[in-house]
Amino acid sequence: MSNCAIVGINWGDEGKGRMVDLVTEQYDVVVRYQGGNNAGHTVINEYGKFALHLIPSGIFRKGVVNVLGNGVVIDCEHLWKEISDLRAAGIDITPDNFRISDRATLVFPFHRDLDALEESRLKDRAYGSTKRGIAPVYSDKYQKKTIQAGELLYPEYLRGRLAGILEWKNLTIENVYHAKPYSLDEMMAWVGRYGANLTPFICDTGAFLRQAEAQGKSILFEAQLGALRDLDFGIWPYTSSSNNIAAYAPVGAGIPGSRVDRVLGIVKAYSTCVGEGPFTCEWFGEEAEKLREAGGEYGASTGRPRRVGPLDLVATRYGVIMQGATELAFTKLDILSYMKEIPVCTHYEIDGVKTADFPFPALLEKARPVYTVLPGWQCDISGVRRFEDLPAAAQDYVLFAEKALGCPIKYVSVGAQRDEIIER
Repeated sequence: MSNCAIVGINWGDEGKGRMVDLVTEQYDVVVRYQGGNNAGHTVINEYGKFALHLIPSGIFRKGVVNVLGNGVVIDCEHLWKEISDLRAAGIDITPDNFRISDRATLVFPFHRDLDALEESRLKDRAYGSTKRGIAPVYSDKYQKKTIQAGELLYPEYLRGRLAGILEWKNLTIENVYHAKPYSLDEMMAWVGRYGANLTPFICDTGAFLRQAEAQGKSILFEAQLGALRDLDFGIWPYTSSSNNIAAYAPVGAGIPGSRVDRVLGIVKAYSTCVGEGPFTCEWFGEEAEKLREAGGEYGASTGRPRRVGPLDLVATRYGVIMQGATELAFTKLDILSYMKEIPVCTHYEIDGVKTADFPFPALLEKARPVYTVLPGWQCDISGVRRFEDLPAAAQDYVLFAEKALGCPIKYVSVGAQRDEIIER
């Protein structure tokens, strides 16, 4: 038995879903351990192209059990639509291959509204929320004022709990934001319309995972977003509202006594970012548009154009450390094939001082990138399957990054298809 966490090293959108889909054949169980439907994992395989927001990326593999852990927050409406869409594409989703922790937290429509209302109040100081209700529901969780998925199995108990929560939430909705309050009947109707569909999947997933480990089965932990969006270690306050670092995986999965044996960190061959916050290597104008179009850099959840720029080794090295990565996957190397020269950020300059260390968030606005320019290869590499068959300049680019990051790059992605990968 060996457990592995697949995690993002940067700001998210590194290609985690693509890598989970690739390596799940080595694992028996895939667990999402944090976050909600505020980020998407894009997977392209023989079934088509999919953007998964809640369901783990192992859903396409026969015999793999997919779990939403207690650390996840679940919008029943969104999850049921995701299940329905996947089934329509020919993907089997049953209680045999998909399970929901009875301790996972539910996102209600009022959480989504509060998210949007607060972003509107902040105006030009907004955090760049996806407005999916993620921050409000995690905040409520720590105030012990949320509903757990297991409560869907006990309607009368749920009704009493929800009545008290609504009384409290409506005070904020009406008196702070001057918006329309929610009634208990309409929220129970919403639960009946969407939550009731999910009850066959709800169980004690912690017990299931412990039994799987006892039977010698391997578990793959799937993270959302990246280290630079981690609640504790990211670019505060422009972070997610959960811990996506690998160290949290066993806790968010429901097996806190277990360990992670292998941490596969995902790094894109250039930098991208969705949402607000400091992004030191950001490109603008025509230069940015070329890279964005070449890489199809638009958010899987929001459709928003991603901010783009050269590979930031300062931020990436920090992400490798925070994740405790034991190996890396370098994705989308093929996208850089159009460039004659490729800049790479090796240091920041802050107040005239050059540093290779990622600074405290308050200093990031002052940081200016210091670049080393590497030669490009300017040819199609999507058909290459052995590292030594890559153009010399492409090999040098990977090796330069590997040395700077101090972590072995095991996988190099040269295309979006499942088999368009080099394993070193």
